[in-house]
Amino acid sequence: MELAYIPSPSRGAIELGPFPLRGYALCIIVGVFVAVWLGNKRWIARGGQPGTVADISVWAVPFGLVGGRLYHVITDYQLYFGDGRDWVDAFKIWEGGLGIWGAIAFGAVGAWIGCRRRGIPLPAWADALAPGIALAQAVGRWGNWFNQELYGRETDVPWALKITSSDDGRIPGTYHPTFLYESLWCVGVAVLVIWADRRFKLGHGRAFALYVASYCAGRFWIEYMRVDDAHEFLGLRLNNWTALAVFVLAVVYLVLSARRRPGREEVVEPSAGGGALGGGGGEAEGGSSDGSAGEKASLEKAASPGEGAAAGGETSLEKAASDGGAESASKG
Repeated sequence: MELAYIPSPSRGAIELGPFPLRGYALCIIVGVFVAVWLGNKRWIARGGQPGTVADISVWAVPFGLVGGRLYHVITDYQLYFGDGRDWVDAFKIWEGGLGIWGAIAFGAVGAWIGCRRRGIPLPAWADALAPGIALAQAVGRWGNWFNQELYGRETDVPWALKITSSDDGRIPGTYHPTFLYESLWCVGVAVLVIWADRRFKLGHGRAFALYVASYCAGRFWIEYMRVDDAHEFLGLRLNNWTALAVFVLAVVYLVLSARRRPGREEVVEPSAGGGALGGGGGEAEGGSSDGSAGEKASLEKAASPGEGAAAGGETSLEKAASDGGAESASKG
């Protein structure tokens, strides 16, 4: 007897005139905005400029969508290239099907391009984005609810998900809402990363690595509950093996990075100026990473009359700045 359950929507889209608003696409869009909003706040707190996160996201998001779709199509090729299938469906991203592994990998490539163009270290940018990405996944998983897909085994628990569609081999009934489990887990991952980042001052990509490791730990057991068709190896689904491998890599990175580069970056965006989160102190004492402070010092020294004469007509500003003081003292 069903005392309670989570109902599934009767359809996955809302018709707005000639344009349908699909729930899956809406969840992805909202998730992206959440990630950029939180990432921007964290980036500014670390000493970066407002808007930088959004600028780099212009590169990261499209790459991530392409990578996520490619991973899904490659690992579930039978859905698009099997008997009775239409390969054109592989391009219908609004109908569902994004692999987080491909999305993160390709998204990182896009972010690297954006960071390189701005002269920003990718690990620092990734640390700022990490909890926002987890929240974006939490929101995005609700797209599976709209599509009545990726649920777990049958169950009669009060929070069971009721599937009503019989399309594509679905059997109506009540199942474990794995989309909800993963959504809640991702919220927990975001909270964990924010807490650990404040407590231990994670830097050089370690906050991002913590997000990856934590997500993989949850994805492993959630993936194990799912009943949709998937490729298996040695009794485990492909995504279980992927989660396990990525978890190990993230933990190894955490340990090695903490040993080789402890602490957090003092300057995450050289052009941000000297007023934020210790970034100015680092530039004032150690010099700006883009060389502007060093050039200013050379010009000031070269303009000194005593040092200019001691340089013996030397036209090189660097020579005047480095040798002028010593020669002036010897001739005085």
